[in-house]
Amino acid sequence: MAKILAVDDSASMRQMVSFTLQGAGYEVVEASDGQEALDKAKLGAVDLVLSDVNMPVMDGITLIKNLRALPAYKYTPILMLTTESAGGKKSEGKAAGATGWIVKPFKGDNVVGSIKKLIGA
Repeated sequence: MAKILAVDDSASMRQMVSFTLQGAGYEVVEASDGQEALDKAKLGAVDLVLSDVNMPVMDGITLIKNLRALPAYKYTPILMLTTESAGGKKSEGKAAGATGWIVKPFKGDNVVGSIKKLIGA
């Protein structure tokens, strides 16, 4: 079973994402901000990271940069799930190492489909 790290400062959004992903057969590890996500990522490898951009403590772009600096996460897919749809922010995310960008509100089938394309599970 593939393990996904879901990162969002909104508890209701984390719950909705976890419900969707668990329903599709994934194991989900939750984090409420980038720093918590980075700490959890260092404890054990995940197959994919699904993160919001705008969060307290550490934002999603900074999280990507920190994850990409770790050998274990150099090639791990990182999807951004955010309300941010501006081209500049997307470019910043891509430059930091984001694999893809999904704009909220999301459809569960679209998120699961994107994940399956990236990790084949």
